[in-house]
Amino acid sequence: MPPRPRLQFSLRYLLIMLTAIGLLPLAILGAWSIHTAGQYREREQERWMLDLARALSSATDAELDNAVSMLVTLGTTPAFQQNDLRAFHQVARTAVQTQPDWLGIILTDAGGRVLLRTMDAYGAPPPPPVDPASLRQVLSTRQPVAGHITRGPGGRPAFPVRIPVRDARDKVYVLSAVIAPDRMLRLIERQKVPFDAVIAVRDGARSVVARSKNQAGLVGAPPSPSLLALMRAAGPEGFGTAITTEGKETATAYTTLSRYGWAIVVGRPAAQLHGAALERMGVFGAGIVLSLLGCMGLASLLANRLLTTVRALQQNAAALGSGAPLALAPSPITEIDMISHALELAEGQRTAQERERAQLLDSLNRALASHQAALAEARQAGRAKDEFLAVLGHELRNPLSPIVTSLDLLDFRDEPTSRKERAVMRRQVSHLRRLVDDLLDVSRITSGKLQLDARPINLAEVVRHAVAAAPGPGLRLTAPVAVWVHGDDSRLTQVLNNLLSNAARFGSSATQVTLGADETHARLLVSDNGIGMSEELMTRVFEPFQQAPQSLARRTGGLGLGLAIVRKIVELHGGQVTARSDGAGAGSQFEVVLPLCAAPSATAPAAAAVDTSGLQILLVDDNVDAAIAGAALLELLGHEVRVAHSAADALLAARQRLPQVAILDIGLPDLDGYALAAAMRELAGAAPLRLVALTGYGQKDDVARAYAARFDMHLTKPASLPDLQRATAPLQ
Repeated sequence: MPPRPRLQFSLRYLLIMLTAIGLLPLAILGAWSIHTAGQYREREQERWMLDLARALSSATDAELDNAVSMLVTLGTTPAFQQNDLRAFHQVARTAVQTQPDWLGIILTDAGGRVLLRTMDAYGAPPPPPVDPASLRQVLSTRQPVAGHITRGPGGRPAFPVRIPVRDARDKVYVLSAVIAPDRMLRLIERQKVPFDAVIAVRDGARSVVARSKNQAGLVGAPPSPSLLALMRAAGPEGFGTAITTEGKETATAYTTLSRYGWAIVVGRPAAQLHGAALERMGVFGAGIVLSLLGCMGLASLLANRLLTTVRALQQNAAALGSGAPLALAPSPITEIDMISHALELAEGQRTAQERERAQLLDSLNRALASHQAALAEARQAGRAKDEFLAVLGHELRNPLSPIVTSLDLLDFRDEPTSRKERAVMRRQVSHLRRLVDDLLDVSRITSGKLQLDARPINLAEVVRHAVAAAPGPGLRLTAPVAVWVHGDDSRLTQVLNNLLSNAARFGSSATQVTLGADETHARLLVSDNGIGMSEELMTRVFEPFQQAPQSLARRTGGLGLGLAIVRKIVELHGGQVTARSDGAGAGSQFEVVLPLCAAPSATAPAAAAVDTSGLQILLVDDNVDAAIAGAALLELLGHEVRVAHSAADALLAARQRLPQVAILDIGLPDLDGYALAAAMRELAGAAPLRLVALTGYGQKDDVARAYAARFDMHLTKPASLPDLQRATAPLQ
């Protein structure tokens, strides 16, 4: 460590002394001069603006006095004194023509009724009097009055000057001159004032009569709240700060000492009023510049002394940043010497921190690798889950398909001895099919793959069909003829089916379905008298796998997915669904709200049904039971059916005799159904051939892939009897 010098000086001490010597005298001088000049300038500005306001007030009174004199002269004319109103009307018109800013003269009687107006022909029906307040004031005080600025029937602004007059019979009248504000505006324009000043002549109500700026837009405008507050605080006349109608802050002088109660307001931008401060700052700045020059001269004497030490510190700081060893040099300045010691400490801390950083980076790299591995595992688990659900749906639907087909066969034969058993089997198979559909639908929801085939549909028809097909007694429907929404009819049917199924499973014996509409939304309400819901259950009833508490027997069944699917489908339609219940045993209400849309234009009626018998059908399915049962059902429908259990057998059968309809399973052992469809299309050439995909894979992507492979129809196992009838409709 280098030896410490004998004499050391504080850097703070040197800088303070240097600054004080150069700046203290000028700072004192500048502060004193700014304060003195500011006070003087503000007093001069205030006095000038008040004098201007008083002068304009006197000039305004003179103008109004001239108008009063003119009216007094008219009141002494023989036509008026002899009550010859027609002659007086002509005299008054002649007088108006001599006054360029007079719009007309009005004569009213003591009751306020207008007798004549020079603006109208004599005898014309007069309009109601304008500014009746000033008319009442003249009749009350018997003194001349300058009224308020207002707009007459023609929309032109003007103010009245009114005087009381008496005719030869000593009958009292009011003679009024209607004067345009241009007369007062020219009075303002004759003043020699700065361009930034704003002068306003205001009437007794303080509305603008004339204004040096924006006269056309502000004539008749009321005063700003800040001006009213200034007038209330300062009295008949005064000076202060106010905000103009344009929102600018101004230094304002005013006087209200006019004999007619009018006010004169003079304002200048507050920034201009304080313009003297800039001048004062110039004096102060000159003193600072001189002081600064002196300080620079003194500082140059110390520069050489400090330069070597500062450069050494700079080099050491750069070395500290790059990791190079430090080369410290002694300094007579205490603070610089303290910096040298701090650099030594920093060097030691830097070395320790570099070791810690290396350890931290190693830990972060290990953590990142672990996180990436976990993320990859999560993605793999998600893909595995989707694949599992797809395979699960396929494997569950495969055994369901022959069961449903066999039931259709039994129903078709309708043996009386098995009706009860068939009804039981039909209910349980439908329940199992619904569970599989709900499980796959919730998978689509969580993966964001649930999509809609939306179009304008009559929701009332959808609701009526769904209610008619719903099993169980005690179901009532109230619906209008048509309620049009933009949606997917199959998914909205699923929504209502889930709500009805939910009501039936939880004890409802009287379910009411009500469809209505307001101006913008359709409202579907499903009310039941079942077991009801607690307040806690209502907060989570639309979450997946949520159900009301059940006994171990689980008589109601279900996976708790129906209402979660309902909410997602309704949200995809741009609507919302809510649940209400008054508690256990009080039943439940579910309301679905969907936005309305315009009804579509009328379409051509559907073609009449045609006979569906007599087709040659090739049924390809590796599930022997499903193939046998399906073939038997199709034969009962009147078709000629051949069965194949592999793609090779199917192609061989097609080469022997081309079928009219081929119903193909997708998951075949030797060749998938998509490739088989392409081979059969090539084999058929131009001959008519309908290809129907019958598979346990029912995802949206599976349907799209089937149509991309040139299938004419996609059916998901287990196919119902109506599905098979649609698939085997005659070729057109």
